[in-house]
Amino acid sequence: MEISVVIPLLNESASLQELHDWIANVMQSNRYLYEIIFIDDGSTDASWKVIEQLSEQNNAVKGIRFQKNYGKSQALDAGFDLASGDVVVTMDADLQDNPEEIPELYNLIVKENYDLISGWKKKRYDNVITKNIPSKLFNAAARKTSGLKLHDFNCGLKAYKNEVIKTLKVSGEMHRYIPVLAKNAGFHKIGEKVVQHQARKYGETKFGMERFVNGFLDLITISFLSKFGKRPMHFFGLWGTFMFLFGTTSAFYIGVIKLYKVYNGIKTILVTDNPWFYIALTSMILGTLLFLAGFIGELVIKSNNNEKHYSIKEKLNL
Repeated sequence: MEISVVIPLLNESASLQELHDWIANVMQSNRYLYEIIFIDDGSTDASWKVIEQLSEQNNAVKGIRFQKNYGKSQALDAGFDLASGDVVVTMDADLQDNPEEIPELYNLIVKENYDLISGWKKKRYDNVITKNIPSKLFNAAARKTSGLKLHDFNCGLKAYKNEVIKTLKVSGEMHRYIPVLAKNAGFHKIGEKVVQHQARKYGETKFGMERFVNGFLDLITISFLSKFGKRPMHFFGLWGTFMFLFGTTSAFYIGVIKLYKVYNGIKTILVTDNPWFYIALTSMILGTLLFLAGFIGELVIKSNNNEKHYSIKEKLNL
């Protein structure tokens, strides 16, 4: 198997036949051995029925149907788990990604030995206020945090070596940061290719402005995990120890001053009337909690929970 095309979708029945025909034409004209894996992420329209029809027309079409809507990350993870191609290409089902880009993406992976190629929609046909400007800010923050010089982290059109997608675990809403996850997993030859972006032909976008808020929160998570994901005690333990020592030192100082004044007959206030007493007490409590958080984090990592966060209802040709 040379190429696996993984396509997550939600309520895209109108575009699936056209997308399939377009991909199949590209694959056949280049004589690729290929498979197309559609992941129906809990669609409520006729998407699954269309996928069933396509699988009857073309044995290369495979399908996964989720029990309900779990999100794009879970859909990609399920597709990655089943993809068998030497090169795995992901794209969206709304016809905004151009399948004509696939041969060049394939060549960059196979001939130039890239681990991952991310598409860059340099010219976009989205709303400037609600999508383009927030996207630029989002990508700038991602570049600064990750160190990867990519212009479009969230482009759906990407190509991977098979070993990359088999190494990664995509969950939550981490699909935006797959290049960062790949870098953190030790795959450093990550490139970028300008790709053609097309205006949406059918339906409407499934993502609102909240995706950018969630995106920045996920970016903080990724940044933390990349540094301390395998050693949480190094973060929580360090700050916990610092705060506990600060609190105990402050409490010791308060006690020494109190005893000194009592011993020398100097008028003094109750320890509990001193604001520094509560600062010291709070620091010791927080320090202890942070240390425990680090310890629990280490135990969680050791347990290595690989539970899947989605439920598959049906499969086709798998």
